[in-house]
Amino acid sequence: MTKYVEAGPPSIILDLSAIDFVDSSGLGALVQLVKKATTEGGTMQVVTNPRVTQTVKLVRLEKFLSLQPSVDDAIANLDAPSDS
Repeated sequence: MTKYVEAGPPSIILDLSAIDFVDSSGLGALVQLVKKATTEGGTMQVVTNPRVTQTVKLVRLEKFLSLQPSVDDAIANLDAPSDS
């Protein structure tokens, strides 16, 4: 994934809605991808399902990982003006 973040468009949507489980290694990888996307001047939206969202919220990473309930919401969030 890192090579896609480096070479791809500045904003990426990662659809994990079909994933049933994410462990600490998976969370760590997501954090690294978000950091890399930010370093490259982009953003990353992560589409999840309720089960994965619950896990991410337990470690308080939901805002950092920019969780979205659907791909459509992620696209809308990419098009929304930034708060910064």
